Amino acid sequence: MDIQAIKNRFGIIGSSPALNYALQVAVQVANTDLTVLINGESGVGKEVFSQIIHALSARKHNPFIAVNCGAIPEGTIDSELFGHEKGSFTGAVDSRKGYFETVNGGTIFLDEIGEMPMGTQARLLRVLETGEYIRVGSSKVQKTDVRVVAATNRDLLERTQQGKFREDLYYRLNTVPIRVPALRDRKEDIPLLFRKFSVDFSEKYKTPSIQLDEEARNILVNYPWRGNIRELKNIAEQISVLSSDKLVTANDLKRFLPDQPEVNRLPMLAAPQPANNDFNSERDILYKLFFDMKKDVTEVKKMFFDILQNPNMPHPSEYAVDNHVIHSYASPAEMTPAPGPGISSTQPIILADNKIDHHEEVEETLSIADKEKELIVKALKKHKGKRKDAALDLGISERTLYRKLKEYNIAE
Repeated sequence: MDIQAIKNRFGIIGSSPALNYALQVAVQVANTDLTVLINGESGVGKEVFSQIIHALSARKHNPFIAVNCGAIPEGTIDSELFGHEKGSFTGAVDSRKGYFETVNGGTIFLDEIGEMPMGTQARLLRVLETGEYIRVGSSKVQKTDVRVVAATNRDLLERTQQGKFREDLYYRLNTVPIRVPALRDRKEDIPLLFRKFSVDFSEKYKTPSIQLDEEARNILVNYPWRGNIRELKNIAEQISVLSSDKLVTANDLKRFLPDQPEVNRLPMLAAPQPANNDFNSERDILYKLFFDMKKDVTEVKKMFFDILQNPNMPHPSEYAVDNHVIHSYASPAEMTPAPGPGISSTQPIILADNKIDHHEEVEETLSIADKEKELIVKALKKHKGKRKDAALDLGISERTLYRKLKEYNIAE
């Protein structure tokens, strides 16, 4: 059958090579019983191709039904497709025929096949391979003669690799694949489609037909149309109804086109999620506190060990290791001369010899509450008062941090 005659019969507008090839494949496969998988983005008109295949097949006088697999709840899809027996589940007050039984001899179009549950996929595979199925709640095997045309806007091969779609079912459905091109891949058809929709809506709403100037037409052609023909039709209807001037300029058109943000396809690292349990949050901060204290003591021990092992190493009279301050005292005769005017008094004083008369270790309080408060203040200072970042650093929830700020009367 001539491709143009198919377009006229089913209201298909366009002459792009990709569209013509998809139609040619549909026509050639229509008069067979091969399973067809139609691929394409949402809104490209995949259901029209299933109707073409049925209408040109030997089953054209038998039933045709379109089923959206993504719109049927997982708990009832088996019953919808294969039927059920009375009392097989709560609410099954009577026996019911499924679609594969009512459409026997015809064609069933399974849209959004990628959303079908794994258990239902196994049942469908058996129907495709043997023509047999079992009603829900029954043990009797029944036969059906139904041609399956499936459609998806997802990459089923990728879903098989993710374990979300059966690989054997994918290859059984993909006997004859048809790729329906996206609207942005057939830009030469966009003005024709917009003109057709505009004329239809002007007749429907009894308004003058709208026209696009040259700049507006260029914007229309180069717009990405993520919703494809469905989105283009909606925009044409909006402009036909809401535009006061029937000659639509570029500025007028931009008011009707939604903004299309750039999609960032770079991988993103997920930030660690703070714990929601207050008990665990407080326990974690205490663990962090104890580990920090242990680290401080270890560093102090190492410092003195280094001094004892290397007596010739110059050392300051005051060492500051995190929160522990160790003061070393020597007699005035053993100290170097006082610093000159240009030297800060905060610089370390170097001992003249390596003898230490005595030392005194001054420890700050070991109160858990004080240490907890100190860590919170440090975290807030480090992150410039940003509570969310400070909470993540401390390993607690932002709610717990807020409560601690109130409890310790910490000013942000």
